[in-house]
Amino acid sequence: MSFMKQQSSPHAHSARLATSNNVMQQVLLATVPGIVALSWNFGPGTLINIVLCSLFCLSFEAAFLKLRGRNALFYIKDCSALVTAFLLGIALPAYAPWWLLVVGCFFAIVVAKQLYGGLGYNPFNPAMVAYVVLLISFPVEMTRWALDAGTLSSLSGVDAALPNLSQALQLVFTGHAPSLADGWTAATPLDVVKQSQGLTLDQLYQNQAIFNSAVFAGGGWEWVNIAFLLGGLYLLYKGVFTWHAPVAMLVSLLLLSALFYDGGSSASKGSPLFHLFSGATMFGAFFIVTDPVSSAVSTKGRLIYGACIGALVFVIRAWGNYPDAVAFAVLLMNFAAPFIDYYTLPRTYGHKKAQSGRVK
Repeated sequence: MSFMKQQSSPHAHSARLATSNNVMQQVLLATVPGIVALSWNFGPGTLINIVLCSLFCLSFEAAFLKLRGRNALFYIKDCSALVTAFLLGIALPAYAPWWLLVVGCFFAIVVAKQLYGGLGYNPFNPAMVAYVVLLISFPVEMTRWALDAGTLSSLSGVDAALPNLSQALQLVFTGHAPSLADGWTAATPLDVVKQSQGLTLDQLYQNQAIFNSAVFAGGGWEWVNIAFLLGGLYLLYKGVFTWHAPVAMLVSLLLLSALFYDGGSSASKGSPLFHLFSGATMFGAFFIVTDPVSSAVSTKGRLIYGACIGALVFVIRAWGNYPDAVAFAVLLMNFAAPFIDYYTLPRTYGHKKAQSGRVK
């Protein structure tokens, strides 16, 4: 996530806003509840993702800055590469192979950020660019999601253990862990509902182990979403971003999922609460949609931008080929952000609004 964007005058200057690294550090701190929830429910895979992505992203950032003749240490200290690493590491499946992380970090830092000029100039969210490239290029590795401890226990009938650190490292660097029980990966709750095979939602909740401990969603994902919601509320409290884009996204998703919810038939797309607390909903709303470099700038623009993302998330989840859609929705609206800004930015003092393509 980047926190610098070119805007027209007037400009306000303060010590707090002038140093983007302070904002980046707040973002990193806000991810902690979500990281804890992911690690508690799915084991240490996400932590390994984050550590490796941090090493790879910082290395790519430093190398490319050196090629550009820039002071690498000066730019790395803004923590933007580290934030991208955290967001990508969180977004990727736990226990993803190390080479997948290398490819993702290369696209996030070199292709999506540095080739456009670096911090503040990238038109697309770097972490989401990397995620979509990996999902399209390596669909098998990108859809291998770990089961949570509760679901593992339900399937085995005993207290099944999550992968420990040794097993996790074996999975990341060799692709398998001989001592790990079979069946530790499966479809996510969004996948299960999308491929309902003619079952009603009640039947899915009764027959699928991933919903055995569910309150809103299933398989530990509801707690992960609650944790990222808490992190997002912390960032709102700190004034890192305004409420407009994330709230507009969540309200849009809530309204559409409620509009098309039929009570849980075999054709149901899931309840409103299911959509709000499954997949990457809260993570996307508070940590991806709020990137000011690739999003709309004005207050009205942020509302439109967030609402359109929420609508696209539901449309793709309900009728598209992918069960979750935050990355695709964000990138599509990154395309539209300049267009939204053109029509929603406040007019410059002394000028009238544009009419018929001309400023009078």
